[in-house]
Amino acid sequence: MDKFDRQIVALLASNARMAVANIAREVSLSRSAVSERIRQLEERGIIRGYHARIGGGGGAVRAYFELYYQVHRCEQYAALLRAIPEVKLCYTISGETDMLVYVEAASMARLDEVRGQIENMPNIKTVKTHMILSELINNLG
Repeated sequence: MDKFDRQIVALLASNARMAVANIAREVSLSRSAVSERIRQLEERGIIRGYHARIGGGGGAVRAYFELYYQVHRCEQYAALLRAIPEVKLCYTISGETDMLVYVEAASMARLDEVRGQIENMPNIKTVKTHMILSELINNLG
């Protein structure tokens, strides 16, 4: 997968109903190129289907990762994180933590793989994991 494929997968993971024209605009490719890439991703089994998520994450393993890094370039890390479909939210925050990343993975094994990908990014010092056990309030709609 190249950077365009990763961007397409990330966009579809966040919104499986996103129109090809909108994806094309986001990744700066033609609609026909995006359609062909999606077809190839489906054939290769990278995209295995399109699903509706029902209520609060439906069985996904959810966690927040606290990132601490040596080079303070949030945009650099945000660009790398965008390519990981399981990364749903990314925040810069005040305090000792450089970045807070929300991840939804299909399994603990996949969550561990995502954490490994993040740990292997350049100049990452520490990644702390905070598993979500239950959701008590959700006013996001």
